Amino acid sequence: MEKITDFIGRELIWSQPHALEMGYELHNGELLVAKLRFRSGAGSFATAESADGSWTFKRVGFLQTKVTIRESGSQTDLAVFHNNTWDHGGTLELRDGRKYLANVNFWATQYSFKTETGEEIISYRKMKGVLRMSAQVEMAAQARGIAETPWIVLLGWYLAVMMNTEMVPIHYPVSESQEK
Repeated sequence: MEKITDFIGRELIWSQPHALEMGYELHNGELLVAKLRFRSGAGSFATAESADGSWTFKRVGFLQTKVTIRESGSQTDLAVFHNNTWDHGGTLELRDGRKYLANVNFWATQYSFKTETGEEIISYRKMKGVLRMSAQVEMAAQARGIAETPWIVLLGWYLAVMMNTEMVPIHYPVSESQEK
């Protein structure tokens, strides 16, 4: 795998290789750049890895959810993403107090992170798929100067997957005895 910031200005694609598995890959052409794997299909704990490192993401809370971001094996939060469903996005707050704003369009086909001054640094476009999700990732030139860019790129996809799983109702098979 290569470092994520080496692909600034180049096309990156998130894809889901297997429809029934909660595993995702970030590619530049045939080159694997990063992976995101959920521990189970029903949970929110995921591990993300690239040549830059390995991190875990976990959603906590019920009415006011947030996502913790940690280096794999650590119990210390690097940052916390505060979800704001009513604003179609949220706020990523780093330990040092820096914040990045996240927003999604009405149709949930575009998602992005912006600086507090509104400059877009990472975007996910052409998000699609119910059984097999995919999206294009674009990083602005200034993302190169942000040390957290690698895991923010991975976190953004984690959030998109979580958003998609919440919007798609799950239908479980009903046996004949349950229908009566």
